[in-house]
Amino acid sequence: MMDATDLPRLCEQRGWKHRARLMLELRAAARRTNHGTLPEDDSLKRMIREWIHGRRGLSIEYADLFAEVFGMPFAVGKPNAALPVAVIDGADLSARLSAAEALDGSLVALLETQTDSFRALDRQLGASRILQQTEAHVHQMTDLWRYALPGPHRSALAAAVAEASALAGWQALDLGDPHKAWSLHETAKSAARESQDSAIIAHVTAQQAYALLDLDRPQNAVALIQHARTEADGRIPAMLRSWLWAAEAEALAASGAAGPAQEALDQASRALPDQHTGESLPFLFLNDVHLARWRGHCLARLGKAEAVQELTDAVNRLDPTFTRAAAGHRCDLALAYSVRGQHEEARAEARTAEALATRAASVRQRQRIAKLLTSGARQLDH
Repeated sequence: MMDATDLPRLCEQRGWKHRARLMLELRAAARRTNHGTLPEDDSLKRMIREWIHGRRGLSIEYADLFAEVFGMPFAVGKPNAALPVAVIDGADLSARLSAAEALDGSLVALLETQTDSFRALDRQLGASRILQQTEAHVHQMTDLWRYALPGPHRSALAAAVAEASALAGWQALDLGDPHKAWSLHETAKSAARESQDSAIIAHVTAQQAYALLDLDRPQNAVALIQHARTEADGRIPAMLRSWLWAAEAEALAASGAAGPAQEALDQASRALPDQHTGESLPFLFLNDVHLARWRGHCLARLGKAEAVQELTDAVNRLDPTFTRAAAGHRCDLALAYSVRGQHEEARAEARTAEALATRAASVRQRQRIAKLLTSGARQLDH
């Protein structure tokens, strides 16, 4: 099994005289294996240098990529602890520390504004068209955060990193990559904990549970969401409490726990603040329409006939810019109609769901629709 310190020898054997060729091969391997977008050249070059010198251990993702490039397995591991700290490139560290000195409140606000723009683009264009930019944004922010000196600006930046990384994680999940989604949420949780913002900690922790749901581990998802909710109890806005209860209801419905799911939905409804209170969170989109859609989804998962009414009431009130959400909504309606034996209506909703999922390039929603067509509603003729 190869080690990252073997890279110079392996490159020399192949006649690759410049680091640029290795980066080119890594990017090609990432495209072939659907690993997503790699960091920019300067960052990737620095990572390679650290791998070669044993200062950085290979993650599973990069071990897989090097295996794809060289056709042989690479070891996953920690940096070589035997190497002295003095081998770190002092000039590089000084430059990064100097860059982080530019951090102030206005820069954090600007970065958060960028994150908001990526949220809006994600809703309308879909993750496949925006994930690369979101990941680059996260990488830039993370680089600043890790080299910023302690203080209020570093804490504010940590909160911003958490929100952006969770957004990228959600996009990765939408593209059918739960492993990347989990990893990005781990970054989000680390940053959130440093920020000490209870709302952000709860949100990114609970959202990570959707990777578990997509891996068909609903009980693990329930446990993670419940942990996030109970840890944050009493220290978060009402809107987030409502969102946490609704997410818990979805996980409970996926596990077939009808009674607890209904109770969690009722808790979500009670917690949802009045829309005129002005309460808002930049990383949450939740109102009575979205909650009705959520309730309908849970009822459809549980095979309840009343799901059709819930979903129908919400369908015409859903913001049309939420393309991916609309695809999921129509998929839920197709399932709900099929439970009631209304197969013509179910077919129509499935076709609409497919068109919306294709428009949003949502792998996750297309997988849901395919599963519906092949198992949950066998009578639906595609």
